[in-house]
Amino acid sequence: MDRVTLLSLAAFICPVALTAQQPTAPPAVRPSVPHDSVRGAIRVVDVRARTLEVTTGVGFALRVVRLQVPAGVPITNQQRGQREPIRLGELKPGDVIRASFGGRPTGFVAYTIHQRVMASRRRPR
Repeated sequence: MDRVTLLSLAAFICPVALTAQQPTAPPAVRPSVPHDSVRGAIRVVDVRARTLEVTTGVGFALRVVRLQVPAGVPITNQQRGQREPIRLGELKPGDVIRASFGGRPTGFVAYTIHQRVMASRRRPR
């Protein structure tokens, strides 16, 4: 009886073990497309390293997003309903921006950056 049990067990386990050893196809790689956006205030501008740090959040939940800015990324300034191109060096800490970006193995890379010029608010006296 032991021999029959052993053969039955082997007949059940062998196909499962062989199937587990078969290589599987790698998942399809999607092209990198903008998949996220951030809106917030610039914390740090590093022109040499071509990076930005943007502080964003809701309420007390704040986060800092570090973006790499390649040379070909369009950076625009929205003023009076028109968008004018500007350089990375013209952005300053405290400026409010909206950026679309994507993830890469080296970090987040910006695809577009739009600076919003806020109208100054005057308090009535």
